[in-house]
Amino acid sequence: MNALLRLVPYIARYRWQVVGGFVGFFLARFFEVSTYYGVALGIDAIASLVNGTSLPYGLRITDIVIGIVAAVALRFIFVARARQAFRRVGQQISFDLREQLFASVLVQGQGFFGKIGVGDLMTRAIQDIALVQRLIAFGLIQVVIMIYAPLFGMTAMLFKSVSLTLLILPLLPILYLYAQFVAKQMAVSSQRVQESLSELAAHTQENLSGIRTVQAQAQEENEIQRFFETNNQYSGAFYEQARINSLMTAWTPWLTALAQLAIIVYGGHLVMIGELSVGDLIFFLACLNMLLQPIRMAGFFITMLARAKVGVTRLCEVFDAVPEITDAPKGTAPTKIVGAFEFNQVSYCYPGSLQPSLTEVSFNVLPGESIGIVGRVGSGKSTLLKLCTRMLDVESGTLFLDGAPIKDYPLGQLRAQIAQVLQDPFLFGEPLGDNISYDDPDRALEQVWDAADAAALASTVRGFPEEMKTLVGERGVTLSGGQKQRAALARGLIRHAPVLILDDCFSAVDTETEEHILSRLKALRAGKTTLLVSHRVSTLRHTDRIFVLDEGRLVEAGHHDELIALDGLYAELERLQTQGVQDQAIG
Repeated sequence: MNALLRLVPYIARYRWQVVGGFVGFFLARFFEVSTYYGVALGIDAIASLVNGTSLPYGLRITDIVIGIVAAVALRFIFVARARQAFRRVGQQISFDLREQLFASVLVQGQGFFGKIGVGDLMTRAIQDIALVQRLIAFGLIQVVIMIYAPLFGMTAMLFKSVSLTLLILPLLPILYLYAQFVAKQMAVSSQRVQESLSELAAHTQENLSGIRTVQAQAQEENEIQRFFETNNQYSGAFYEQARINSLMTAWTPWLTALAQLAIIVYGGHLVMIGELSVGDLIFFLACLNMLLQPIRMAGFFITMLARAKVGVTRLCEVFDAVPEITDAPKGTAPTKIVGAFEFNQVSYCYPGSLQPSLTEVSFNVLPGESIGIVGRVGSGKSTLLKLCTRMLDVESGTLFLDGAPIKDYPLGQLRAQIAQVLQDPFLFGEPLGDNISYDDPDRALEQVWDAADAAALASTVRGFPEEMKTLVGERGVTLSGGQKQRAALARGLIRHAPVLILDDCFSAVDTETEEHILSRLKALRAGKTTLLVSHRVSTLRHTDRIFVLDEGRLVEAGHHDELIALDGLYAELERLQTQGVQDQAIG
């Protein structure tokens, strides 16, 4: 129940609808008991007519029939309105949970996604929230039954016969203890079901995302076997849950039947000795049915409660996850970014890694300067760029932007004024034009074409039948690697941000196209700061200064010609690439 108490603040937002539902069911139960009472009166009235005696309370058969019809109609109205209120609350709470889950996920860092995969998050967003919605929409109705049914049923039974009521009381503790036992088993089983379902979703999502790799490596049969094992694990967990629920569903009707049998035997005796009328016994049995209604539904309710508890627990794991990057600006940073970076003894080591990615890196970037960054694989280039937008936070040392500590900037402001083009381009399954103008869908089409032309993509797009309206498919699957990179570059260029970060975004572009892009880039970015990571020396020669990283340390800095003259790592890279080009030409 501690986990389910986390739902109280969400329910409190719609408390008046919940109160309305409880009031509606209260009145519905009252009219339900009134219906039973009217039926009992009718039976006794018919018996009186048969025996030739006067009707009880001076009533007429017509009065009793009208009373029963009115009670049934009023009960129907109040039940319908109350159920509608609870289901609306369930839908509204599930909406709020989805909103909070999505907002919580968007502020998390890579450590979070290293623990919880996309498939698992999808299961939480759909399946776990559906379990909570079901608990609110239908569980509240069960709670109402558990409260009002015993309240009205027991009160009416005591009113008719105290001795007959006391006869069934010993059965209730037995049912309660059994329900407690089953609830514990169901909680464990539900946890296994949801975890197995998450694994199944994660496996499916991973394989569909990497379908080309699976096919290229001819691993279809192996993946089918792996999926069978994961699917079988989920099925086993689900069957175990069904077994527990079936046992309780089978036992409870048997126990309630014992209670009914006892009432019929002893109640029949009371009728024969004149302490009860036939109508009273029928009324008592109807009220007993009301009292036992929660017991009959116990299996269903416990299953729903246990699964919802697991769902809430899994959702709260996301809600309670502390973002790795805290957005706590001090209000002292400039509102407009110019692009002057200052690294002072900056170091960073990824969690779980023994080798730091950056070690005591110090350099500065002047406003409007174009900076090239190069180094061997794993030298810390991408890590350095992530620090500039606080995708990662500096562990030791200081990083200033325009003279203010970078942590003083609000994340929204920082990332809105620093455009990033990542090494692995991501495109949404939307029209190409919408992908390029992602941050502002209301941009004029001419601006989209200008950005595409700057990224050497315009001529390619004009060759598509639908041009900018071309759907690129999930993750841009319909485009080639170079086309995706250029589309991502256009998305960065269209923003005209004070700072532009390019993380090896020309790797899938041929040298001729790259030269065209770089010439346009130089004109477009005049007076604005640009940080460019590339493995190609031919690309870096266009920048104002070049920083060379090796094993997380800054080992060289200067212009292209200066670094060649140093005859260090940069010169070595230049010789290797020049030799490679010559070998290709000879071949």
